Amino acid sequence: MIKKAVIPAAGLGTRFLPVTKAQPKEMLPIIDTPTIQYVVQECVDSGIEDILIISGKGKRSLEDHFDKNFELETRLQEKEDEALYTHLKHIENMANIHFIRQKELNGLGDAIYHARFHCGQEPFAVLLGDTVIDSVIPVTQQLIDSYEQYGQTVIAVETVAWDNVSRYGIVGGDNLSSRVIRLNELIEKPNREQAPSNLAIAGRYILTPQIFRALEKTPRGKGNEIQLTDALQMLLKEDGITATLIEGKRYDLGNKMDFLKTTVEFALKRQDFAAEFEEFLRETIDRLDQDRKEH
Repeated sequence: MIKKAVIPAAGLGTRFLPVTKAQPKEMLPIIDTPTIQYVVQECVDSGIEDILIISGKGKRSLEDHFDKNFELETRLQEKEDEALYTHLKHIENMANIHFIRQKELNGLGDAIYHARFHCGQEPFAVLLGDTVIDSVIPVTQQLIDSYEQYGQTVIAVETVAWDNVSRYGIVGGDNLSSRVIRLNELIEKPNREQAPSNLAIAGRYILTPQIFRALEKTPRGKGNEIQLTDALQMLLKEDGITATLIEGKRYDLGNKMDFLKTTVEFALKRQDFAAEFEEFLRETIDRLDQDRKEH
């Protein structure tokens, strides 16, 4: 039974400057909901309500978002805006959320090492704070199901185009089922010729407490940081790792273009304005096509 989750959210978000100068990238909204809220909701939907967020300097708004706001709630009650009031109450009560700061940005592996006292000797989920996955069954639940069957560290993977393998951590191994692979290889951002497959790590993990022992032994790697992939390679040799091919669509909000695409796709799923927004998009495309014909 997985009872705890860790969400690393200490990065600087330099690819979104200047907006991230004073605002965490995890608080950038997909329409009206911060990215981090989608990630927390995935934990809750997977039956996990004990969540540790690894934050950093200038990220106090993460804590404020999940905290109670008496003045705002009172104002909504006075306006008799019951729907919005109920929604805010849901946010503050959705989980038991704890925070710890990664005082120096020493890599994802170091961020997860900060969770060792909170997680103790329990297996735990890890969800990257800038990655949202839309799925019928929450991806974290999919990983939990795999962990309960095989009892090993589980990595979420997705199929990517062969031309893009150099952008991801890539795994290789033997199929245990149509969606589960026993890994024998983990390579960080290989070129196409080196890649053992086109299965890319997808920002979700179930880690056993042995990861902390591995992280203690992991030297600084790429970028002079402690890389989680390096520690996982150590675990792969000692304890074994499985990967689960996720069912769902992953949205990596780490760059501006993907953020724009995500916003459009989520807007088209919103019942309150999807039709009007789709009409706007069609009119815009028609106008652009007409401008090109005229010029």
